[in-house]
Amino acid sequence: MKLTRKKLNDAVQEQIISEQQADKLFNYLTLHPDASPQFNFTHVLYYLGGLIAIGAMTLFMNLGWEAFGGAGIFFISLLYAGIGLKLTNSLERKNLLVPAGICATFVVCLSPLAIYGLQVALSIWPDDSAYRDYHRLIKWHWIYMELGTVAVGTIMAWRYKYPFLIMPIAATLWYLIMDITAMITGGDYDWELRKLVSMYSGLLMIGLAFWIDIRSRKSSDFAFWIYIFGVLSFWGGLSAHYSDSEISKFMYFCINLLMIGVGVMLVRRIFVVFGALGCCGYLAHLASSLFEDSWLFPIALSAVGIGIIYLGILWQKYETAITAKTRKLLPAAFQELLENR
Repeated sequence: MKLTRKKLNDAVQEQIISEQQADKLFNYLTLHPDASPQFNFTHVLYYLGGLIAIGAMTLFMNLGWEAFGGAGIFFISLLYAGIGLKLTNSLERKNLLVPAGICATFVVCLSPLAIYGLQVALSIWPDDSAYRDYHRLIKWHWIYMELGTVAVGTIMAWRYKYPFLIMPIAATLWYLIMDITAMITGGDYDWELRKLVSMYSGLLMIGLAFWIDIRSRKSSDFAFWIYIFGVLSFWGGLSAHYSDSEISKFMYFCINLLMIGVGVMLVRRIFVVFGALGCCGYLAHLASSLFEDSWLFPIALSAVGIGIIYLGILWQKYETAITAKTRKLLPAAFQELLENR
């Protein structure tokens, strides 16, 4: 909840706090702003600049860098990493934690480029592929770059404890699972296997994110990015499966409903967003295929929508009582997690 001057004034009007206390609290919050990410112009500039710098050394890397050779790429990467660490420490001392976290993440994102350059310099690069293919193709020999990135990211996250540092680790874990599958199958693999690997690796990442969520319940949100990549991987693999069976399609709809429920319970919007997309996709299928010529279907669906709205009204009315009774049945760690999140 965002505490604004208007809310403080309302609290004064309700005689909850005095006007002097409201002024002191507002001045304190102004001088000590929240260090967590927020949707304001300052933080948009932070993340826009950081993502451009990260993208320049990852997604938008071109073949021009190959002219520096493996050793050149390796040492330039180390130079950039040194600059990134210097900026991280400088910003941390000034209590500018959000840009410090972005700079630390930039250092982690340089890891695969540095490892690639080192492998080329040592003449142990196995084929004629270039670094720019790393984010587009699935190949077994990316594994060394991925393991190195996870190791560097883990060390940086342990040292600096910025939640944004988990982003490159989560993305790299997704890459790693895909490339390990390619290695086990002896090369590239078909789309059916890719769908299965994506779906089950997503489930594993969601489980890992939940474990991290429980462990870090009293500190920062370190599970956020792992949840995002886990849900993307699981939902993408699940949605890519095609079946002529209406029962299978209905099961897909039920899984998406379950995702919405999990998202509400864990206070994770990513589950709700993709669950809602899946539900809408299923309803669109019913409207365009199964009930294509039925005049009753839109009416029935409207009634269901109104019923859900009424259910929301009832939930708002009894939410506090239901939540209190339900949480008493959960383990203590889970109760703390829900309270803190």
